[in-house]
Amino acid sequence: MPKVKLATVWFSGCSGCHMSLLDLDEALVDLAGRIELWNSPLTDLKDFPEAGVDVTLVEGAVANEQQREHAHRVREKSRIVIALGDCAVTGNVPGMRNGIPTDRLVERLYGKARTSNGAIPCGEVPALLARVSPLHEEIRVDLYLHGCPPPAALIGKAILALLEGLSPVLVGQDLKFG
Repeated sequence: MPKVKLATVWFSGCSGCHMSLLDLDEALVDLAGRIELWNSPLTDLKDFPEAGVDVTLVEGAVANEQQREHAHRVREKSRIVIALGDCAVTGNVPGMRNGIPTDRLVERLYGKARTSNGAIPCGEVPALLARVSPLHEEIRVDLYLHGCPPPAALIGKAILALLEGLSPVLVGQDLKFG
């Protein structure tokens, strides 16, 4: 049986969802033999594959143009996209900056008194979007796993269901299969 090609992506969020993924404990052993991890901050692989990703877990909200472009690349290259955690599902904490003009926010964060050379980093730091968006406002999402972070058991159950060829649907706090 061929391994399922799994990728994970981290946008604007705290990385708690990736840590929850690691909390799968013994389920990780079961998954390890059945998946091939193609892209993830867990592996430090930087480039998203050109094609052939079966499932991509996306953590975090879309807050800058670089993330927006990457979200579209993920959707194009992935068969199934899962919004992992409340930041990806609703915008959550990163979305709290919505309503604050980005120029004011950037000046507050990187103003002359806060940088060693008195300049706002433009080349290294991607330009912020005017508004932080949950993932589904940028691309089509196939499954939403709520939580901050989602319970590890729920993440594991969803991935295992996909490996079994089932179509998980979140109903309340549990997955149902169609």
